[in-house]
Amino acid sequence: MAFKFFAVLAFVSAVSAGVLPVQQVYHATPAVATYAHAPVAVAHAQPVLAKAAEEFDPHPQYKFAYDVQDSLSGDSKSQVEERDGDVVHGEYSLIDADGFKRVVQYTSDPVNGFNAVVNRVPLEHVKTVVKTVAPVALPVAAAPLPVAYHQHH
Repeated sequence: MAFKFFAVLAFVSAVSAGVLPVQQVYHATPAVATYAHAPVAVAHAQPVLAKAAEEFDPHPQYKFAYDVQDSLSGDSKSQVEERDGDVVHGEYSLIDADGFKRVVQYTSDPVNGFNAVVNRVPLEHVKTVVKTVAPVALPVAAAPLPVAYHQHH
């Protein structure tokens, strides 16, 4: 019995809080129609912030370049790029792990699309170092003398 009481109480609480929707109930009397409904929680929408229209450059132009030469890590790379409208020209280079310098020259335009020419140039100053390890001479200990086993019958 207590369970039914708590179930009904939970239902009434949920309806009163606006969690469960309740349809309007109409009571008709001969002279006046009245209605009752549960209170409804109303959430007000936050205003939407529209992003300001960014200025559009119909003919963008720029030039940039960078160069990294880190003697500590051996990192070496660079790039140069120039844009004039829809035409881009550039070049970048980096040192590959196998000791070659990769140089990529590229262009991009509306007529030919993106094109790149890749060259690999061996570096003279990079030499492969192979370390050889001399065998370690272990001290020779006196070998134990063989033990003769005899069977006793």
